[in-house]
Amino acid sequence: MTTPRDLTEFVRPAPTEAAPRVSTMAGGLVGSEILKIAADIRAKVAAGARIANFTVGDFSPAQFRIPKVLEERLADAVAAGETNYPPSNGLPELREAVADLYARSFGVRYPVESVLVAGGARPCIYGTYRAVVDPGDVVVYPTPSWNNNHYCHMVGAEPVEVSCSSQMHFLPTKDALLAHLERARLVCINSPLNPSGTTISEEALGGIAEAIVAENRRRAGRGERPVYLLYDQIYWMLTFAGARHVTPVELVPEVAAYTIFVDGISKAFAATGLRVGWAVGPTDVVGRMTAILGHVGAWAPRPEQRASVALLRDQGAIDAHLAEFRPQVERRLAALHEGFSAMKAKGLPVESLAPMGAIYLSVRIAPFGRRAPDGTILSTNEDVRAYLLEAADVGIVPFQAFGVAEDSGWFRLSVGAVGLDDIEAALPRIEAALAALG
Repeated sequence: MTTPRDLTEFVRPAPTEAAPRVSTMAGGLVGSEILKIAADIRAKVAAGARIANFTVGDFSPAQFRIPKVLEERLADAVAAGETNYPPSNGLPELREAVADLYARSFGVRYPVESVLVAGGARPCIYGTYRAVVDPGDVVVYPTPSWNNNHYCHMVGAEPVEVSCSSQMHFLPTKDALLAHLERARLVCINSPLNPSGTTISEEALGGIAEAIVAENRRRAGRGERPVYLLYDQIYWMLTFAGARHVTPVELVPEVAAYTIFVDGISKAFAATGLRVGWAVGPTDVVGRMTAILGHVGAWAPRPEQRASVALLRDQGAIDAHLAEFRPQVERRLAALHEGFSAMKAKGLPVESLAPMGAIYLSVRIAPFGRRAPDGTILSTNEDVRAYLLEAADVGIVPFQAFGVAEDSGWFRLSVGAVGLDDIEAALPRIEAALAALG
């Protein structure tokens, strides 16, 4: 066997190239801020630290298992040889199961051709952007929110960010969006919201849906393209403390002509790695999304689709899973919220919003101007994040990772990879680290 030639010198180009080697879009695309934080945590773990990792929007299988029916039917499908390509828009049985799930859950009936299955929710979001947004079109979305800024960059859209405060639960009101609706091509709403763990109210969502219908009536009269609503409800089965998930089409049926749902099994069933998501919407838009995603091969694997059919058709299995899973998530979020509320009562510079949904807690940690034991003055969210990782062995994500520009002190804490014992151990470390500031 000949010695393979080392090509390292060719595939690691010098940074002094006269012209860019990649596209303008690729060159300007910002990588995931959360993955950068994850690299810091990995370095600490490699050095022997035991980190309470509240950064990942994922589930540790040691904490949360997928439903048994998913696990069993997945193995059955592989054993039966279901390892070839699925249809590019998803198995017909799964698309039917999704339509049936929405009929049972929301009281609305979609035709099967309204449903597109893909390899997780992300391709569905990207497919929506690609299908309805042209370069230069306006996309309106709240901040904080997940990845809309990056999708706008990838399709060349003009982003219009609607800044939402903690008093608004970090979600937009009708009035907050109305000023931008006339120019908009796409409005993006996620509820329960990543990163805040809050849910949009029926009043706000109904008002937004009514405004979109009214705007599109005006546009139709002028022969103009419509404005669409991307409604990301990937966490809709995870609501707590009396919060009720609502959908725009329940409140205003006419908005179904302009609404694209994004959804999947990832969050409600702790099945992030199985990569089964779907979009539900107007058939003409879904048809174009199917063509787009088909060209990039973004379909979900056939065995995972077969297993998802079995799950979605078994409401008893869904109910049994959520009866165990949802209280576990809620207890973790409640423990965090109670811990930070206790710190606030002691005069420490923290506060948190009561959890309403998803797997996240919004926490404000704002010791700005205070001095760490090593002399460092904490001036930014990044300073606070780095200090708590070093001093308290706790990983958290600043809202800057979700499009927020200012250093407001707000952070996202996720409970998908931690147990109650991890939370109970981390809270005193956080309190001690904050009390140690000069």
